[in-house]
Amino acid sequence: MIKTLSQVAVLAPKINQEPGAMPGEGLTALQTFTYFVAAPIGLFLGIALIVWALTAKKKKSSGTSSVITNIE
Repeated sequence: MIKTLSQVAVLAPKINQEPGAMPGEGLTALQTFTYFVAAPIGLFLGIALIVWALTAKKKKSSGTSSVITNIE
């Protein structure tokens, strides 16, 4: 029973491929880490830094206090 299930699991990728499809090489561990871990984290940090830099200037430049935003 187990052997039959393992044979089906091995053949499943071959059954589901389109006719004439020729899969390329797999990714190395370094490529996988770079594409799926380092790149998303780097993009998130880059976008967060840009947003922080653009909003920090607005907060510093508003020197006038308003009755609505300042409680005395």
